[in-house]
Amino acid sequence: MGTPAIELKNITKTFGPIVANKDVCLTVNKGEILSILGENGSGKTTLMNMISGIYFPDHGQIFINGEEVLIRSPKDAFKYKIGMIHQHFKLVDVFSATENIVLGLKDDGKYNLKASEKKIREITAQYGFELEPSKKIHEMSVSEKQTVEIIKVLYRGADILILDEPTAVLTPQETKKLFAVLRKMRDSGKAIIIITHKLHEVLSLSDRVSVLRKGEYIGTVNTAETSESELTEMMVGKKIELNIERTKVEETPDRLEIRKISCVNREGITLLNNISFTAKAGEILGIAGIAGSGQRELLESIAGLQKLNSGEILYHNPTTGYTENLRDKSPVKIKELGVRLSFVPEDRLGMGLVGNMDIIDNMLLRSYRRGKSAFLERKKPKDLANKIIEELEVVTPSAKTPVRRLSGGNVQKVLVGREIASSPTVLMVAYPVRGLDINSSYLIYNLLNKQKENGVAVIFVGEDLDVLIELCDRIMVINSGKITGIVDAENTTKEEIGLLMTKNDGGESHE
Repeated sequence: MGTPAIELKNITKTFGPIVANKDVCLTVNKGEILSILGENGSGKTTLMNMISGIYFPDHGQIFINGEEVLIRSPKDAFKYKIGMIHQHFKLVDVFSATENIVLGLKDDGKYNLKASEKKIREITAQYGFELEPSKKIHEMSVSEKQTVEIIKVLYRGADILILDEPTAVLTPQETKKLFAVLRKMRDSGKAIIIITHKLHEVLSLSDRVSVLRKGEYIGTVNTAETSESELTEMMVGKKIELNIERTKVEETPDRLEIRKISCVNREGITLLNNISFTAKAGEILGIAGIAGSGQRELLESIAGLQKLNSGEILYHNPTTGYTENLRDKSPVKIKELGVRLSFVPEDRLGMGLVGNMDIIDNMLLRSYRRGKSAFLERKKPKDLANKIIEELEVVTPSAKTPVRRLSGGNVQKVLVGREIASSPTVLMVAYPVRGLDINSSYLIYNLLNKQKENGVAVIFVGEDLDVLIELCDRIMVINSGKITGIVDAENTTKEEIGLLMTKNDGGESHE
């Protein structure tokens, strides 16, 4: 057994009637990487926010190096050498790395930037970071910004580091580099806590794993002695099959042909640059790329929601046999042709559903057209609402519950379920499992596979490369509005996709 750096005993935190953490006991040793695993809403972030001084526990004790401490603010946490690296970085864009790292450290407002830069270079050399201290934040990649955040807490002398979903925004290559740095930090005696939900990363990086479920501590296991299925069972409380059945693709017709589309926004920034590809009936085409590479604009342009500067979107209509250019059509007309977009944005309610309406009325939104029929025809939306609630296991008091009262994950199931239920010929889904628990995620993967088997052309924008490789037939990689490659999912690797995600020269056209 190692020496405990931090121990939590019976930590409890409630927000009104909601119990976020209940009697959690946890130990992190010096020179160890502990992963905290749990589904969304299991209380991982709340727990870490108590260690880092953002929340104060309702009851329970925190011990640092064997002594009981009170952490009432982030300043207290720093005093006890605890540093948290959040998912959303808190950096000043116009400042350099050095200026961001020392910001707020001097009371008299005088900084010796030269001496600070020297110390920063020593830290980067010690742990193997790649960072130029004089570089401005706005010129940096996401992984460089993350590096600045980590060095910021090390510069302040942190011995206990908490990282919240640190790989969510990184390519496989950047993740590998980060893990190498974290291992060096562990070997130098630091205690590192990683909050994550990516099982394969937990197994490759951590020494031990602690699992939370619905705010309660389930247990801690040695990483070397566990497996993905055991950890899943601990997280969920029951056995879950963690495999996506990918069916073989038959030779199927082209359903959608994108030809040299480009799109420039009002500020003159190119969002899509000369993009060409084909989506086939009965296949799942995955789209991978670093967040904000043009995935959203691409799907919205096919759905008629984004104005294009050039190019054609040709839809081979299976009903009429005609080819139609969607670029000339309104979003309503495109929907009527069977091209559906289920975009799960960060703001699910803002874009996809109406929060004050109940689930049945949100189904009606899909079928309503000008005219009185929608006001008479309430049975179908009601049946559809109940079917979605049952099949996708939506947690709701009833189909009449306002959507805004559902949790994010349940809202998402309603959103995706509604699009699938409309019998599309082209179904575009973006981040359909973001924020969903493992069980629900696999339900949605299986639904997408069913659509594929029904001959639908499915376009799937995802974040998790493991899932993209397992679920999709082909994967198209997009970077800065250009296609950098299209690969066969069965014969590719995460590393190959990662390289394409950061490749600068987009190809002209990919078929």
